[in-house]
Amino acid sequence: MQSSYPFFVAGRWETSNQPLPVLSPYDGSTVGVTYVANDRQIEDAIESAVAAYPRLRAMPTYVRADLLCEIRTRLRAARDLLAQLITRESGKPITEAYAEVDRCLLTFETAAEEAKRVVGEVLPLDLAPSALCHVGITRRFPIGPILAITPFNFPLNLPAHKVAPALAAGNPVVLKPSSKTPLTWLKVAELCHEAGLPPGALSVLPATSEGADRLVRDDRFKLITFTGSAPVGWQIKARAGRKRVLLELGGNAGVIVDSDADVSFAAERVVAGGYAFAGQVCISVQRTFIHRDVFDDFARDVVRRVRQLKVGDPEDPQTEVGPVIDADAVQRIITWIQEAVTGGATLLTGGRVLGHNLIEPAVLMNVPPASKLYCAEAFAPVVSLFRFDDFDRAIERLNESPYGLQAAVFTRNLEHAFAAFEKIEAGGVIVNDSPSFRIDPMPYGGMKESGLGREGLRYAIQEMTEPKLLVINRR
Repeated sequence: MQSSYPFFVAGRWETSNQPLPVLSPYDGSTVGVTYVANDRQIEDAIESAVAAYPRLRAMPTYVRADLLCEIRTRLRAARDLLAQLITRESGKPITEAYAEVDRCLLTFETAAEEAKRVVGEVLPLDLAPSALCHVGITRRFPIGPILAITPFNFPLNLPAHKVAPALAAGNPVVLKPSSKTPLTWLKVAELCHEAGLPPGALSVLPATSEGADRLVRDDRFKLITFTGSAPVGWQIKARAGRKRVLLELGGNAGVIVDSDADVSFAAERVVAGGYAFAGQVCISVQRTFIHRDVFDDFARDVVRRVRQLKVGDPEDPQTEVGPVIDADAVQRIITWIQEAVTGGATLLTGGRVLGHNLIEPAVLMNVPPASKLYCAEAFAPVVSLFRFDDFDRAIERLNESPYGLQAAVFTRNLEHAFAAFEKIEAGGVIVNDSPSFRIDPMPYGGMKESGLGREGLRYAIQEMTEPKLLVINRR
């Protein structure tokens, strides 16, 4: 694995006088060194995206689709290297890193197919005497240069969910990856370049917060797509001016386990959805509301399963829970657990610091509604359990969150399943699986503090294109 990673500016590899070491969250070793883009390089990336737009816009559909397929082929050939890079720079267990690579392959494959389905419609206009002999046609056109800003937790597939649909629609992209995990997409940029991506169609720029702010404020971008924390996302929207903004801002996913649920299966899926990547997933299980009749059995099963999770070195294929991203995250998580316990919560298991930024997976009961573990996004290997008696009241409690990304209900009652679908304030409701369930072509996005717009390839392409109307008078 290489040690130095120049960044990618419109088909060129460049460095700057500001190196950016990327450190392993597990052992603190240097994974590699890249560089922070300076003002000139940021300007070059923007100018090149603007210059590339007419060419991408005019590129035939089959060429865009073939290009995305070729990128996928090269990603597939680099599967082992990409998985190792994800694990080393993010701390994600290697089995989950391979799963992320496979998801990215599906993302590009689906983008290639959706590039062929950017369709319009024929409109009947003879709805009034003045419109006799008129016909209307709509067609979608690419919106223009796009700025993508992504977090550390899915360093391969989250940027892919922005870059792949942008290219499928005919838009150039400037990507600012997380400063903690920039190396994976610098490798992907190399593969895109080798696949024949035109200069200016993609730039990948590590940047300071000041550099990111300059990108956000630049009116030459027509759309910003951001995944990250809610405070940062809403600040970006406030500074973005008139450009379109897509925000995926996380959540604190709720689960309801009904009285008739398969308790063992629900416990297995809650544990799978609560502790993958140490809970550092926007749709990780955080709050679980369990009917009183099955609470004791469910809690006992969850605690047993959590205690069996293997915590340790993310490069070990047996590891199920690796480190959180850094020491600051460790301190925040432990502080939040202590706050909840001081407020009256019961710690059923876990919650200790194990070293190497590892936190023993924790289960709590009766976390106070005012505590951060209840109302904020934990991004941690922590799940909280609560009893309920009435299903509608459980939905109300789940909705107390300021977030609304995805939620889940375990039930055999069809009426309860549809009541959850209608009443839960979230962008997605999953029945009889974890709220962390996601297949990449799905529409993905939230309500309330969880953001604006939808990802998922077809849905992202809709956001990244503009409909235009043609009216013809046949007289």
